[in-house]
Amino acid sequence: MRSVIWVMPSFPIRDAAALLGVSDDTVRRWADSGRLAVITDDAGRRAVEGAVLAGFMEDLAVKQGFARSPVVARSARNRFPGLVTRVVWGPVMVQVEVQAGPHRVVSLMSREAADELGLEPGVVVVGVVKSTNVVIELPEGR
Repeated sequence: MRSVIWVMPSFPIRDAAALLGVSDDTVRRWADSGRLAVITDDAGRRAVEGAVLAGFMEDLAVKQGFARSPVVARSARNRFPGLVTRVVWGPVMVQVEVQAGPHRVVSLMSREAADELGLEPGVVVVGVVKSTNVVIELPEGR
């Protein structure tokens, strides 16, 4: 049985800003003030490590609530936008962990479904909870 655990990527300032729902300048101000830790990527640009961004999003969610993407017509009402933080691949099934604000959402799905969705750490997804099932959707504009 092959299990793979992916390492979370880093995000350029522009991408971090889009995930946070703020301007690039706001993220730069947060970085300059020390509120948000940044690194220098291989291209010499400032970036935010995925784990740092997920933690920062969690802190903001506790203070301000969630930023939601447009809802597609669905019967499920419990939607958790977030970042994939871990993917464990098995021979048939895949475990996907999502950090959605202060919530860790875990989904078990077929390997085929995970492949079709292109799931890996750092992918923006929406965890949809209905009863005991968690369905992973890709938000519009991905």
